[in-house]
Amino acid sequence: MKELKVSAIHKGTVIDHIPSGKGLKVLEILNLPEDSTILIAVNVRSEKLGKKDIIKVEGKILSKDEVNKIALIAPTATVNIIDKWEVVEKKNVEVPDEIIGIIKCANPNCITHYEKVKPKFKVISKKPLKLKCHYCERTMEEEIIAKNLL
Repeated sequence: MKELKVSAIHKGTVIDHIPSGKGLKVLEILNLPEDSTILIAVNVRSEKLGKKDIIKVEGKILSKDEVNKIALIAPTATVNIIDKWEVVEKKNVEVPDEIIGIIKCANPNCITHYEKVKPKFKVISKKPLKLKCHYCERTMEEEIIAKNLL
């Protein structure tokens, strides 16, 4: 059996346990600068998930909003903060009870499209993911949520 060898990073973030096939979407929502050093592994064998994707980003520590966005796309993901080649912090992503300013409402008539207010959602269900807009009360499900991330 061959073993996958991937170089370690000195400082940055490793996003592990991304459901297989969701890694590219996670990468897309992070809006990383073009000169970022990124490694993405797709369909890697995983005891926990069967198959998973992994993303390593050199020199980038994710913000709380970025971690919350990942939770909306890849709720099984873990975020590892690396410093001096070592994992200094490891956390499971978790969908918060309220989501503010990281997703837009799918309702084109919602006030959030016309007024200077941050979109705000209450989480109705985490599995399956369902959100309800604070302003127009539109309910959005996983597939629509992924398309409306800011």
